[in-house]
Amino acid sequence: MKPIRVLVACGAGIATSTVVMKKVEELFAKNNLPVEITQIKISEAAGRQDSADMLISTTMLPTQYKIPAISAMAFLTGIGTEKIENQILEVAKGI
Repeated sequence: MKPIRVLVACGAGIATSTVVMKKVEELFAKNNLPVEITQIKISEAAGRQDSADMLISTTMLPTQYKIPAISAMAFLTGIGTEKIENQILEVAKGI
């Protein structure tokens, strides 16, 4: 199985996306799914969507994307993380 290419985005591409990136890595590893994660600024998402399978963001999504886009604020707040994890896995398994 080829790795699922995931963009993890936040406003600056540094702080919160790093936290979410680690959580996503752990989630994919726990479910034996190969993943390739690229950490970006949300402003870069539209230009990079053609080389990715999924976008996971900690900030508001400024536009619509061709790839599935998931808001992952739950990874930062700790509220509703299971729902977001299930949503990510559902998208990943459909790729």
